[in-house]
Amino acid sequence: MKRWLLALLLSLAPGLASAGDGDAPLQFRVAEGDVLNAFHRQGPVAAHLLLSSGRQPRLLVAFPAGNSGVGVWFEESPVPVRWTLGEMEGIQRSDASGRLLRGIAAEASVDADRLVVRDAVLGSVRVLRDFQLGTAYPTAVATPARVSAHGVTWARARIDGAPGYAISIELLDGRVDGGDGTPLVLAPTRKGEPLRLRITALTGEQPLTPIAAQDLFGAVASRDPRSRQALQFLSYREKFLAGSWRFNTYFGRDTLMALRLLLPDLQPAAIEDGLASVLERLDARGEVAHEEDIGEFALLRRREDDAPRAATDDMPIYDYAMIDDDLMLAPVAAAYLLDRPQGRTRAAAFLARTTAAGEPLGAALARNFDCVLRSARAFSRRPVTGHLLSLKPGRDTGQWRDSQEGLASGRTPYDVNAVLMPAALDAIARFQRTALLKPYATAEQRQAFSTARDQAAVWSRQAPPLFRTTLTAAAAREAIVRHAEAQGVDPAPVLASVPHAGLRFDALALDAEGRPIPVLHSDGGFALLFLEPEADALVTMVETMLRPFPAGLLTGAGLLVANPAYAGAGTAAKFGRTAYHGTVVWSWQQALLAAGLARQLQRDDLPAAARTRLRDAQRRLWRVIDATRAMRTSELWSWSYAAGRYRIEPFGQSSGDADESNAAQLWSTVYLAIPRPAPEDARHAPEPRRSVPPIVSAVP
Repeated sequence: MKRWLLALLLSLAPGLASAGDGDAPLQFRVAEGDVLNAFHRQGPVAAHLLLSSGRQPRLLVAFPAGNSGVGVWFEESPVPVRWTLGEMEGIQRSDASGRLLRGIAAEASVDADRLVVRDAVLGSVRVLRDFQLGTAYPTAVATPARVSAHGVTWARARIDGAPGYAISIELLDGRVDGGDGTPLVLAPTRKGEPLRLRITALTGEQPLTPIAAQDLFGAVASRDPRSRQALQFLSYREKFLAGSWRFNTYFGRDTLMALRLLLPDLQPAAIEDGLASVLERLDARGEVAHEEDIGEFALLRRREDDAPRAATDDMPIYDYAMIDDDLMLAPVAAAYLLDRPQGRTRAAAFLARTTAAGEPLGAALARNFDCVLRSARAFSRRPVTGHLLSLKPGRDTGQWRDSQEGLASGRTPYDVNAVLMPAALDAIARFQRTALLKPYATAEQRQAFSTARDQAAVWSRQAPPLFRTTLTAAAAREAIVRHAEAQGVDPAPVLASVPHAGLRFDALALDAEGRPIPVLHSDGGFALLFLEPEADALVTMVETMLRPFPAGLLTGAGLLVANPAYAGAGTAAKFGRTAYHGTVVWSWQQALLAAGLARQLQRDDLPAAARTRLRDAQRRLWRVIDATRAMRTSELWSWSYAAGRYRIEPFGQSSGDADESNAAQLWSTVYLAIPRPAPEDARHAPEPRRSVPPIVSAVP
């Protein structure tokens, strides 16, 4: 055996190079279809190991440190293979220059006669993500294999010479054939027996500071172990991670929505760290950063742009392309700093806290408020379609449905204009009535804040009707039958749910000419969480969403985020079960609607009949939430239909799926803080109460 490989294996022997810090490790596993996910976090080590079975085997490890990862892809197998994972532990060792690398070692077996290596990719998860979707990686990150009879290692420094990445596969009872220009083949010693491996994966990127369970969860948190484990794995003092494996870093929208939905569950310090991470990343105008390019990916981006100091500058590069996250900050900050007792007590100290650049967080928040008010001004003065907030020029995306066809080629999203803008303006008005931002806002900003209440009234009254869509009962039934046949779903039980008066719903978006695009969608959940619609409009909105598919969004596999039945065949073709934002289920959107319903039922101004219908809707929603419990922390999933029943299908494991789903998604852990519905017997339900101050109502 070569000396370097022997030294490597000895250095990684179990127990010899433990990465523990005295605390018990956080370890859990999630199996979804052909993919087994195993998570480990202890001290400075955090890693997510993913093993893909089936005909396209793969092993991959993603690290929150630097949003980095290592992975090995194998050639398509003539027969499906199956991975089995044994023990996994955190390790650390020094590279050839004596610099510390951290990661995991795991033992696994695979029932395959042979595995043929297609390629290995080391570096940024962004690069691994692109490679998984078929994009070649930059030549700068190509990593040659070092081969022995019983093992393969890929290792390299970061492209700027900083500590880099390594992955090795040691065959415990097999051999490696090939190399020197021929494919590498891993095979067991005895044909017909599983191939046993020891996998070692390491990164040299700077580790994050984990938040311990006692510093994360509040007293009311659900005891659901999987959701708690997933949230803990994604929670760090520096930032919350959007999801693993594909989004192991900061996303502004994901952070804000998760914080809002988890407010009853989180400790104040954790909430404040999350809000501070958003305020830290605001641009000079006050816009919220959507995503960040960090570590080696920042270096690669600067090389592409031929920027000065490209070879050594790994400072984060922030993306400000989205328009919804700018509007989320104010209502989420208000929900904590104004509405929650602990937040009110700690508000002054929090706003006085400074960013890395020395700016008080209060000044950063005031800058965001000023940005929102400036973007609202044109419509407030003249409320016409052309003055609504649209996607930025040259962009096809701008809100949470951020795939190319997520808005059905629309330019002006419903959620941004009909919900988030009125909610943001109202939150700013509420801050303006306190003295919290007075030490930080300029005189000009304070003057602008004084207009927020009037602007909120205009937006809440004038924006929603511009998205209104109506269909006669006959037209609705015809569209339902047509779409049901296209999807292989029985329309008979659905048709009875269509009201005799026809359908009325809010379009997903307006097109470039300002016309509503009649795609039914789940974004009404935002209205339930952030606004207080009038009773009739509220009931209509909820019942429209919770009609059975394809009349509405409800299926036995969950609440769909879109239903294109009423939009015509061309649009429907872009919103199938393989589309990232098509007729699929996003876990957090179910949670958003559940939280919104719970909030609306706390109101004291709803008629008894409306309350009864909302309770019924709430129970129907929770029945499908409970039925999809096995997928609760996942990003999204799809479905199939046979013999009158819906079946959950993991997203990304079927032919044609646009991408794959994360097994641990930040905003999919929010069920921890969402109250379950009242008892079936409404007579025993608690009296309604207001948990938050009243805000601007949406008109019917």
